[in-house]
Amino acid sequence: MFEFLNYTPVVFIFVLFVMFIASAVRILPEYERGVLFRLGRLAGTRGPGLFLIIPGIDRLVRVTLRTVVMDVPPQDVITHDNVTVKVSAVIYFRVMEPQKAIVDVENYLYATSQLSQTTLRSVLGQVDLDELLANREKINRELQEILDRHTGPWGVKVANVEVKNIDLPQEMQRAIAKQAEAERERRAKIIHAEGELQASEKLAQAATVLAAEPTALQLRYLQTLTEVAAEKNSTIIFPVPIDLIKMFMKKKEIL
Repeated sequence: MFEFLNYTPVVFIFVLFVMFIASAVRILPEYERGVLFRLGRLAGTRGPGLFLIIPGIDRLVRVTLRTVVMDVPPQDVITHDNVTVKVSAVIYFRVMEPQKAIVDVENYLYATSQLSQTTLRSVLGQVDLDELLANREKINRELQEILDRHTGPWGVKVANVEVKNIDLPQEMQRAIAKQAEAERERRAKIIHAEGELQASEKLAQAATVLAAEPTALQLRYLQTLTEVAAEKNSTIIFPVPIDLIKMFMKKKEIL
């Protein structure tokens, strides 16, 4: 028993040493970096891989370098032409400088989210509804440039911004549907008028040719009668042109 008591301090010291080593060892994957603070002062960036810290003195803050996909909650926006819409978006960004992301801003995720919401309302409030619906790429690019310019001092790079959903009021949806229907009717009338114009031009050309050749006009008349007789199984009374009769009478006089 006395021998066990003699080994107790050694075992206790060994356990403390193992616990110290275990708490000092840190392993970070390739997509993470650790911002190290020693006694409250910035001591640089660590990782990836295996490294040691001083327990009780050092504090390590992990930061992911992977692209973060963040949804912007639907925002009530009043466009430049006074139409109220609800717009949501999605942001793609990543941390480029871990030290700035931890030291220069309290919570870069929350700050980026709030900045994206206010920027979305500000930018969309300066455009008309038609431009919002038709020029999404331009608006996305403008949002990305503004957000990237403001998040740059935090060490955050905004790669892309996409306007995801645009919810219109019911009365506005009906108005847009009527506008689209009127546009389709307008195009149909224009196409029909163009067809009539082309047909009239062709008929005018045909009339010119037939007027120059009276025999061709008579042949055309006979062809029309043949087509009518083939379609209708009934007796048809039609006037015979005098010119056609004169042609046969002339041939009889010659004989």
